[in-house]
Formats: sequence, structure tokens, C-alpha cells
Amino acid sequence: MRNIRFLVSLITNDNDFQIEQSNAAQETARKLGVAAQIQFADNDAITQSTQILRAVQTSEKERPHGIVLEPVGATALPQVARAALDAGIGWAVLNRDASYITELRRTSKIPIFGVSHDQIEVGRIAGYQCIALLPRGGSILYIAGASQNIVAREREMGLRETLPKNIQLTTLRGQWTEESATRAVRSWLSLSTSRKAAIDIVLSQNDAMAIGARKAFQELKDESERERWLAIPYLGCDGVPKTGQSWVRSGLLTATIVTPPTAGQALEMLIDILENKRSYPDRVFTAASSMPALDKLAPRTK
Repeated sequence: MRNIRFLVSLITNDNDFQIEQSNAAQETARKLGVAAQIQFADNDAITQSTQILRAVQTSEKERPHGIVLEPVGATALPQVARAALDAGIGWAVLNRDASYITELRRTSKIPIFGVSHDQIEVGRIAGYQCIALLPRGGSILYIAGASQNIVAREREMGLRETLPKNIQLTTLRGQWTEESATRAVRSWLSLSTSRKAAIDIVLSQNDAMAIGARKAFQELKDESERERWLAIPYLGCDGVPKTGQSWVRSGLLTATIVTPPTAGQALEMLIDILENKRSYPDRVFTAASSMPALDKLAPRTK
């Protein structure tokens, strides 16, 4: 094994895409013969900052050569990034447009870059899926991530700029987990107006929340009402093979958006820079795609 160590800091272990990120990083580390320690921040930016700083401040023999970070918060920890670079540690940001990267690249010779999906384009793909299913318009129950989360904001931005005026959104907020979406839908169902809402699609910003929304509707005691809600399309995002893609094949989801994990790619890039002095742009994008393809989505019959 090469004597190269990495820390991979991820958001939570209660999310299928984050688990896929962890798996991708571990697989890449094994393939390339390096050591990768995975840490989860339990959806808390302070915890994440503390975990990373602890690694940065260890002795030179123990500290990582590079850190791969999927940030909990919108800022992507700029002060921690500076501390890592000052300690000679490479820094790769996943799935965020971290504005400080360009600035720090001007003043540091230590590698720093971002690898992400174009989240606005991911939102647009969700919009195209809805248009394919509702060519005559309709209403969507939209389960989004926390409003302060940049991924949630960018996905919603892409969705809203794509949807025509005859498709309306009712937005609920979750925390990217199945249980958070179940709670959000339960609360919404407790409103007197919700039961009569003419919702045509349940769209979630990730697959876990789409399944969580389904669970809330499965709990309805009125059989006809329960069947009505479970009969409409449920759309997700992330498309992890064992969860999102499997749920599409089984019919639990009508569609998802496949966003390949970025952690393994970032790890490979850091190793390439450290060993081969290769250069990369500030930010590298990976492509997302609809599953099934957009032309395979049949319009919904009401």
C-alpha cells in the first residue's frame, strides 16, 4: 500500500447517497492502494468542522495528505480549508460551489478543487420529468432539503425555471432522510386543506425522502384516500443502484435522477495531483441523467 492517507468527511450515514459516497471512496482507496478514513458529521456543520480540524492538527506523521469534504453547511468551511492548506493538506470539495477555491488557488501550491454535479441541471431534469408526466399541467407536492442548503436551493432553482406556469408546486422541507420526509408529510396531512389537495405528483429532492413521503401516505386509515395517494407518481433523485434505481424497477418510484458518486473521483484526482503533479480546473462536473429516459415517461392519466 502507498503511504498516502486521506480523510473523507461526509454529511450523514442516514442517507443512501452518502453511503454510496463512502463506498465509492473506500473502493477507490482499495484500488489505488491508499488509506482512506471515512467520517460522518451527523448533519451538523460544527461536528464536521471539529472532526476535520482534529485531523489537521495531529502530528505530521498522522495527519492526512488530503481531505475530501461533502459539506453540511452552505459555506463549505473556508477557515478549515485554509488551515488544511497551511498544514500542507490537499482539499477537495464535493457537490458545492465553494467560492473560496479560486481565491485560495491563487495563493497556495497545495491542491484544492471541487467535484460536483450541476445541481441546477439536476433540478431542470426533474422539471423535464414532471413535464413529460403532466403535459397538460397539474400540481406537485415537492419535498425539498433545508432551505439554507445550497444543493436544495440550486435543485429548486433549476426546477422552477423549467416548469411551465400550468404546473404548481406545494413545497415541504425535509433533511435528506426518509424519516424527515415522513414527518413533514404527516404534518402537512394534519392540515384541513391537505386532504382535498389535487396533487398529481410527489417529487422529492432525493430518493430517500420520496420513500419517506410514500410511508406517510401508507399510514392513512381511509383506504380510498390511501390508494389515491399511493397511485400517483413518486419521483426522486440520486439513483443509487441498490435503492433509487431498485425502487424504480420495483415501481415504488416512477423515476429518479442518477447522480453518480463524486467521492471516488475526487480521491483519484488528489492522488493524481500529489503523485503526477497533474493540474485540474477549479471545479469538475459529473453528468446526471433521468431513469428511465425522459422519452420513456408516459403522460399521467387522471
